[in-house]
Amino acid sequence: MKRLLGSAVAVLLLGGAHSAWAQNEVTLIAPGGIRSAIEQLIPGFERQTGYKVKATFGSGLGTKQQVARGEAFDVPIVQPPYPEVLASGNVVAGSAKPLASVAVGMAVRQGVPKPDISTPAAVRRLLLAAKSVSYPDPAVGAAAGVSFDATLQQLGISAQMQPKLKPARGGAAAMAAVAQGEVEIGLTFVSEMNEPGIDVVGPLPREISTPTTLVGFVSARAKDPAAAKALLDYLSAPGAAAAYRAQRMQSGR
Repeated sequence: MKRLLGSAVAVLLLGGAHSAWAQNEVTLIAPGGIRSAIEQLIPGFERQTGYKVKATFGSGLGTKQQVARGEAFDVPIVQPPYPEVLASGNVVAGSAKPLASVAVGMAVRQGVPKPDISTPAAVRRLLLAAKSVSYPDPAVGAAAGVSFDATLQQLGISAQMQPKLKPARGGAAAMAAVAQGEVEIGLTFVSEMNEPGIDVVGPLPREISTPTTLVGFVSARAKDPAAAKALLDYLSAPGAAAAYRAQRMQSGR
């Protein structure tokens, strides 16, 4: 009997510990373009507060759809425009905080001369002369891919470029194709250009490629709104700026 009681007490204690741990967990969802910076910032928040952060990353469009559907995340990070997110009622509209902005940039295989992308005309000439171009697949909602498609439209070369385009499953895959010599040029958010074997040329001119802003919210469904707000405050504080800059992002608006 004593052995049974002891086992029961142990189960209760372990269950209580798991419950307490679960209550101290803050969940976050965000597009992949901000992943590296968020992962750099999370350990400091955990040390400072005692909370654990569970982060999930996906495409820009996919993230917005998940939030709009009401999937359970304490802190969603989305990119404008996000009318469906606000209309869903699943975020606290007044809690919005711009965290960082990130530009679409170009990369080439390491050791290859860096091309001129200083002007829209130079980018247009380069793309028309290129044999192959990888970029995140806009068909699956990749924000960098959607942005680059808009750039091609603005340059008036979308039709000419179609045979050369090699859509990839995300920015990392697009950069891997460049590093492995499978394509001549790769484009994605500059924050995702971490693949060994590439050289970053730089961001596209703003006249043809507006940087994407990433905005954080407290979820209307947050298990612990105070903890969610604490995480969002940490990610948007001046002290976080260095982490964003380290990933070639601009902090704030």
